[in-house]
Amino acid sequence: MSPDSSDAADSEDGGYVHRPEGDGSSVDDGPYTGEAEGEGFGTQGWLLVAGVVVCFLVIPGVIYLFPTAPARLGWTFFATFLALPLVPAVLLGLLAVWSMQAAS
Repeated sequence: MSPDSSDAADSEDGGYVHRPEGDGSSVDDGPYTGEAEGEGFGTQGWLLVAGVVVCFLVIPGVIYLFPTAPARLGWTFFATFLALPLVPAVLLGLLAVWSMQAAS
């Protein structure tokens, strides 16, 4: 048996020492009021909301309400339904990159 393990076994707590970083009393700054901190969404947040609404409601709604519009432009059926979903995907990708750049 090593000398270190015998010292740990002889002590009251078996060698365990708890050293807390803080007592936790300074974590709460005050009562919760339910009001948002800061300035809210801001311009960047509302642009993100508008982009999501366009990508998930407006573009699919246009495709649903006017399914023959791309055919009038000369697009084939397969090209239409492969290319049109690419528009919101690219828009959401660009929004994600822009928001990460703006956040840093």
